[in-house]
Amino acid sequence: MNASACEFDLLQQSLDDRLTEAQEERLAEHLVDCESCREKLEQLAAGPQAWQRIETCLKQEASGEHFPDGSHRVSTLIPTGPSSTSFAYPHPSDVRPQDFAVDFLRPSANPDALGTLNNIEIRSIIGHGGNGVVLKGFQEELNRLVAVKVMAPPLATSAAARLRFAREAQATAAITHPNVMPILTVHSGGQLPYLVMPYVDCESLQQRLDREGPLPAVDVLRIGHQVANGLAAAHAQGLVHRDVKPANILLEKGVDRVMLTDFGLARAADDASLTRTGLIAGTPQYMSPEQARGDAIDTRSDLFSLGSVMYAMATGRPPFRAETTYGILRRVTDEQPRQICEINSDVPAWLSGMISRLMAKSAEDRFGAADHVASLLEDCIAHVQQPRANALPEELNPPRFRRVLTSLLRKPIHVLVFGTFLLVAAVLMSLRTTPEPKPSQLVPSANEVTMEPEATDANWDAGLYEDIQEINEELDELLESLELETE
Repeated sequence: MNASACEFDLLQQSLDDRLTEAQEERLAEHLVDCESCREKLEQLAAGPQAWQRIETCLKQEASGEHFPDGSHRVSTLIPTGPSSTSFAYPHPSDVRPQDFAVDFLRPSANPDALGTLNNIEIRSIIGHGGNGVVLKGFQEELNRLVAVKVMAPPLATSAAARLRFAREAQATAAITHPNVMPILTVHSGGQLPYLVMPYVDCESLQQRLDREGPLPAVDVLRIGHQVANGLAAAHAQGLVHRDVKPANILLEKGVDRVMLTDFGLARAADDASLTRTGLIAGTPQYMSPEQARGDAIDTRSDLFSLGSVMYAMATGRPPFRAETTYGILRRVTDEQPRQICEINSDVPAWLSGMISRLMAKSAEDRFGAADHVASLLEDCIAHVQQPRANALPEELNPPRFRRVLTSLLRKPIHVLVFGTFLLVAAVLMSLRTTPEPKPSQLVPSANEVTMEPEATDANWDAGLYEDIQEINEELDELLESLELETE
């Protein structure tokens, strides 16, 4: 399959898990360059129209419109044509009682609810996408709200998609940490698998960036710190997330809690399938160079993605952008992103340097572990909040003179003041170092006493030393004042 020959039938066969491994690899390579096939694949994996249709069906089932006998069954929605926006219902005998949106939604005492799923009252649809739909539910016995993530019907026929869905549950269940969204229960045996998670009133980091643009430095540090903590917990279980991006980072409203979610691509660090040629999983704008090349990856790949997320928070945009996926992947592997200070001069130089190290092209040049990054970010937060009481970590603290000069380059008024000071100092030293005429060069009178050159030079050296010391002290004071202002 090449860029000039799009075979849409292969897309559906891929979703149905009916392609050989070689065919999957060729299809993956084709999708990198073919935008029309990528759009078609998203449509086949249930686009907005499909989910609108599903939402309508759910509401009709809850009101009993489909079945006059009051059974309120929601039968399996099966695509009837090449597009997933057309569905048909199978015979009721094909339906298993435990399936959600496949068997039935029981009527609810709440007239505003869509219905009930087992012991969960389904109240509304939170959101949907190509992979599935997330429903807001309520468990009366436990008096708590929950979020129910249901796999998209077209994906449920793919063994690979169901494996990813089950892997998300298994990976997340292995992690117990406040910065990782937990999974309460999982139902993977039905025709439409679903996960039950705590309901949290939140928004994604991507939504906040879309609304606000670049974030203050303290928010970049705070969010980055909690994501690093979540990654450290995952890495401690031997897992690599592989898809760290703003859309998978949730910000709880009203508190400062950040949660990492969507472990559907997570794999064990020693999983051989992480290096399958031609298969690239993840989001191109935030994946590491080794991940983009399809090379072996480890936990440091997630650190590159974290750095890319922090870059987006600091600048309001992803570090690598291009018109095509292939173009993005090439930039990830071959090019450096634009300097943060060129986009947002308010970002401290030390923070920009930390992000650059996280985004080093070679994994060897990055920080070694997520827990170390979390510790550094915690110290940075303390420094930003109380700079006089808490110094920057030495690892992030460049030499003082270079640090101040870097900050000066971003503020023209400081360049002018500092340049003027250096000019005055240079003129003063030049005047001082102009040698006086030696006595031998003068014609002394008969009564004039000739001064010894050695004595003149010694007095002159002592005066020059005093002036240099004074200039150093003044320069020290200037550096301190500029340093405090630029932090």
